[in-house]
Amino acid sequence: MSPSQRPADAGPETALYQEVQHFYGRQMRYLDEARVMEWARTFTEDGVFTANAHPQPSTGRAEIAAGARKAADQLAEQGVQRRHWLGMLQVDEQPDGTVRAQTYALILSTPRGGQAAVHLSCSCDDLLVRQDGKLLVKHRKVERDDLRTGR
Repeated sequence: MSPSQRPADAGPETALYQEVQHFYGRQMRYLDEARVMEWARTFTEDGVFTANAHPQPSTGRAEIAAGARKAADQLAEQGVQRRHWLGMLQVDEQPDGTVRAQTYALILSTPRGGQAAVHLSCSCDDLLVRQDGKLLVKHRKVERDDLRTGR
């Protein structure tokens, strides 16, 4: 698309959208490749991960990493490869400079030697902040569609 064909408001918002897309591309690849510490470092030190499938939030990078390590080890033991596919990204910069990013997530599971299948459908609502020029997750809320209790 040439610059003259872009919408008039395709400036800084477009750059932020692309930055968030790249952030999620790296973050989900870390998770799917069981690079747990790299994935955990995409959260702030005091980051929070909440999910309607978990009884309590995980608070702090160390606790978030421990939960991811446990899940990665279980998947490896079961011989299952997970892939997280994020889409329908909505990015809104907040007046305080934080970024609210909302996505839908499909989580695919492929057992060793088997067929890929959709494991879960979720929504993800993140509060992203900048530290040392990099985006990090300050707060993530994941809601599995099969566990939603009305709206």
